[in-house]
Amino acid sequence: MNPTIRQMRALVAVARTGSFTLAAELLHVTQSALSGQIKELELLLGVKVVERSTRRVQLSDVGRELAPLFDKMLQDLDGAMSDIASRKALRKGVVRVAAPQMMSCTLLPQVIAAYREQYPEVQVKLVDCPVDNVAGRVFSGEVDVGIGPERDCPAEIDAQPLCELPFVIVCPPQHPLARRRAVGWSDVGAHPFIALQGQFTERLLRDMHLRDQSFSPYHEVTFMTTALAMVAAGLGITACLPYAAPMVELYGLKMRRLTAPDLTRKFFLYTKATRSPSPATSRFIELLGESVRALQVPA
Repeated sequence: MNPTIRQMRALVAVARTGSFTLAAELLHVTQSALSGQIKELELLLGVKVVERSTRRVQLSDVGRELAPLFDKMLQDLDGAMSDIASRKALRKGVVRVAAPQMMSCTLLPQVIAAYREQYPEVQVKLVDCPVDNVAGRVFSGEVDVGIGPERDCPAEIDAQPLCELPFVIVCPPQHPLARRRAVGWSDVGAHPFIALQGQFTERLLRDMHLRDQSFSPYHEVTFMTTALAMVAAGLGITACLPYAAPMVELYGLKMRRLTAPDLTRKFFLYTKATRSPSPATSRFIELLGESVRALQVPA
């Protein structure tokens, strides 16, 4: 058997105070209880750790060797428990998040600012990356949680639904579509359309085909910010999702809900299936969900 925490604390307290009475007061126990812990420790070890006399209490040679070792072990344990308590109370910790570039420069800064206001001692590290790399950052362990649209993921990645958002058309304020209250996908084909490369456009074209609709992108770019800049320059129109509103407004553009058909994109939270989120990460996920639900979707 190994010494118990109470036995180790008893010996350390006696070593610090040199008195059973003071050691008992230090540990908030009775003197008899303290004496009992020391006796149990001595029985366990088979040797004396305290030399008792009528005038004072002294540690034996073994006691003097064990006391600093026990003290270090108890300090490490207390420090670890305090750290766990601080993390549980969100007084410290780190949340590492991966998100697509557009979401990282629109929705996420607002969520991080709100989180920091509530939990200023917790650090949030944002990794902005191409949308197709989000789940990979989670898989590699670089981040704790990833946010992005539906993608094929390894079995080790857990995908939990976050939200489902409709497409919106983005055009200059003087554009004919900006004056219309309702914009259908059939209207898009009449104007140069700037799309994103990769699965964004591939899945969009697939959905259009399934709905007996079709259009051909006029130009394809890597980032939505590039598409918006081209729209602002009068080079065409583009489609995005409502969380891009801050960037759309920054470029002085207009958003209109796209209908007929009503196409949407599902967004997911990606985490390691074998790892439970920390309290700090769980609270960030909750706050993110609240922010997404509060998004204003154009009529």
